[in-house]
Amino acid sequence: MIRFKTMKSRLLNVLAMATLLAISAQAHHSFTMFDTTKMVTMTGTVTSFEWTNPHSYIEIDVPDESGVVKHWSIEMGSPSILQQSGWKFSSLKKGDKTTLVINPLKDGRAGGFLNTATLPTGKVLGNGPGRGPQK
Repeated sequence: MIRFKTMKSRLLNVLAMATLLAISAQAHHSFTMFDTTKMVTMTGTVTSFEWTNPHSYIEIDVPDESGVVKHWSIEMGSPSILQQSGWKFSSLKKGDKTTLVINPLKDGRAGGFLNTATLPTGKVLGNGPGRGPQK
């Protein structure tokens, strides 16, 4: 009877671990929605800087050539990854003018994945190790 309980406990542990791994894999999305063959440079006004897990975001209003403003949502890495490139939760704030270089969304919507950001101070930050300038 003791042997059966031990085997049952091991089986339950394995099943619990497999379930957690499956949930984790579903929670983290793929980056295939971004066109990594294209780079778009934009300058606009930050409407919010969301320092959140699992990904941070820059919300920014960008005027086009005719002056029409379009709102963009730019995805970034996690705060722990961003800190390795010199980012802080206070690096951007509402109203800051900034220039971003992004990989745009493939479907043409106003969004993308950050490559680099030029802060109002002129400092250029990447989107974690291997993506843009390092600190």
